[in-house]
Amino acid sequence: MQTKTTMAYIEPRPAIEMKMGWKAWCHQNLFSSVFNTCLTVIGLLFVVWLVPTLLNWFIVDATFVGTSQADCVSGGACWLPVVNRIELFTYGMYPAAQQWRVDVAFGLAAIAIPMLYIQRFNKLVMLCYIAVLPFAMWMLLKGGTFGLETISTTKFAGMMLTLFLAIFGMVFALPLGILLALGRRSKRPVIHWLSMAYIELVRSVPVITLLFMASLMIQLFLPPGQQFDVLLRVVAVLVLFTAAYMAETIRGGLQSIPQGQFEAAQALGFGYWKMMGQIILPQVLKNSIPSLLNHFVGILKETTLVMIVGVLDIVGVASSTLSNAKWVGLENEMYAFLAVFFFICCFSLSQYAAHLERRLK
Repeated sequence: MQTKTTMAYIEPRPAIEMKMGWKAWCHQNLFSSVFNTCLTVIGLLFVVWLVPTLLNWFIVDATFVGTSQADCVSGGACWLPVVNRIELFTYGMYPAAQQWRVDVAFGLAAIAIPMLYIQRFNKLVMLCYIAVLPFAMWMLLKGGTFGLETISTTKFAGMMLTLFLAIFGMVFALPLGILLALGRRSKRPVIHWLSMAYIELVRSVPVITLLFMASLMIQLFLPPGQQFDVLLRVVAVLVLFTAAYMAETIRGGLQSIPQGQFEAAQALGFGYWKMMGQIILPQVLKNSIPSLLNHFVGILKETTLVMIVGVLDIVGVASSTLSNAKWVGLENEMYAFLAVFFFICCFSLSQYAAHLERRLK
């Protein structure tokens, strides 16, 4: 007697996505109770009052043309210190005849933006371009090669210096942080203890202290007559300081990976660096995007501290502008300008991080 077994294949039903209409969403999130309704109405009234008020102060009633505070009679913001010194805010004290080099340098940096967004772009080419970018910018801005006139880094100031420091810090801090995180998890005692000592030492010292040491004390240990560019010292401090914090973020990501993945990769014959590069680190970096974004934003904002050691970033230029008797009393406009600049930069970084998270889901 032959037994016939019938196996029925049941195709899984796709998950049903419930899309909520805007009326249902408003009722659930804004008007679900009397208290929430009151908060929504108060919030809307505040926004209705705030937005026109800010637009009037920032744009409609603002003064953009003039040479002194006497021309600011409209009652809105007086943007004359920014307008009249916009070249100083943008290029710092860079020679006017050589400012095209600044434009080219940051044009090269802007090329990296579509590379980061285009999903089909070759990733190896993109990584090589980003790795070479800081050196190309340095050669363009500093000069001394390819027939370019040498420009002292004391001429670097304003937005160009802020963005220059931020780009250098972001490009070099991440790979150094990855190496430190791997070193701290290394089974070799020397590498493990050296990495741990560096991370703990740097994290226990304020960045201002490191900046003072870099600007004042390093020169004492150099041979007589030998100089180490102060801007490179500042860049080194920002990179080394941020890398120590990034290392702990990445180490936390490494610890979240199941041990079975390490064992499976080793069983398949993967070497250490191939396992890390192709299996482990892509998962770690994906899971660490929000924390890494915080570090990148931190680099951008920490560039304002370089003013303490005599390097004039955009905040330093703003402070020197306000110290001029011609523009005394326009602190609100100056700080609003700085707030808009840093908001645009930080918001752009956060939007790219959000785009990256959506793409990697």
